[in-house]
Amino acid sequence: MTEIRMRVNGTTERLDLEPRVSLLDALRDHLALTGTKKGCDQGACGACTVLADGRRINSCLALAVQYDGCDITTIEGLDHPLQEAFVRHDGLQCGYCTSGQICSAVGMLAEHEAGAPSAVTPPDGTALTDAEIRERMSGNLCRCGAYNGIVDAIREVAAS
Repeated sequence: MTEIRMRVNGTTERLDLEPRVSLLDALRDHLALTGTKKGCDQGACGACTVLADGRRINSCLALAVQYDGCDITTIEGLDHPLQEAFVRHDGLQCGYCTSGQICSAVGMLAEHEAGAPSAVTPPDGTALTDAEIRERMSGNLCRCGAYNGIVDAIREVAAS
């Protein structure tokens, strides 16, 4: 067992875990934070996306011991305008991917504001177009197909 300490949603947590435990399993099974979903468990769907020191990561691919001393934010720790925008724009249907979509969108907006380019960033790099939003969110899948509402919600929040 390895002792790790991390701030999760603003609270310092101490966990004794086997080194092979994923961050996703630590959050769900050891801290009872079940808003983060286990989708594919292979890093392909984005349902497990959380913020680690403000950067979005797939928690199913991360070992919890790698994040010793880090600040982790899950959907339970967010209070962001995107949450209401997702509801207003029907950016969810079954809801399974929603926590990962919102955490990813929060991280994506921070990346864009910091000037990090994507594959479709226009030369001036200022506008957050629909194509830019779709490219930056391409690591998060929605089996229900709520993509248009997701893009609309992100565009609204980015413009405000």
